Amino acid sequence: MKTLALPLADAELVAACYQGNAAAQEQLYHRFAPKMLGLCLRYVRHQFDAEDALARGFVKVFQCLGQFAGKGSLEGWVRSIMVREALNCLRRRESLTLSIEDCYTGHLATELPSADVELQAADLLRLVQELPAGYRAVFNLALEGYTHPEVAELLGISEGTSKSQLSKARAVLQRQVAALHSSFSTSYAHAHVA
Repeated sequence: MKTLALPLADAELVAACYQGNAAAQEQLYHRFAPKMLGLCLRYVRHQFDAEDALARGFVKVFQCLGQFAGKGSLEGWVRSIMVREALNCLRRRESLTLSIEDCYTGHLATELPSADVELQAADLLRLVQELPAGYRAVFNLALEGYTHPEVAELLGISEGTSKSQLSKARAVLQRQVAALHSSFSTSYAHAHVA
């Protein structure tokens, strides 16, 4: 097996992978797998589902490598494949449609509450994973920079539904952050009173 100088530029890496170089394929996988696993975890609730989406995504990356035209970054191209695989996994596991009981009907906040508490990435990931599947999918796609028309097309929903679900997802997350802030403030106060 050929060894490769580390790290190869995107164009060289794609060319070597396309030629079937196993070391290049391994390098591509290791370059993007950690970030892409994190991306998949934002869409699905369980580690094993995220790993499944990641594995299926990399199969598609290697199968479709000839389609990478070099326009834009390799990471962006890999990311778009992973987003679609994570959505496919989400569709297989959970319904993306919401029942009336899932919908929050109270006031939708438009600004984040002022939180003096620093949330850890794991806390934020958990909060996002707790969102209903439809909210979670739209929220994550918005984070990825997809527009409402693009989200609507990807998920087979209307633009209005995309906007509504994003607004509701934000409101739910804002309430959860506020609740974490409140519980942190309460526990902090109790710790310093004793």
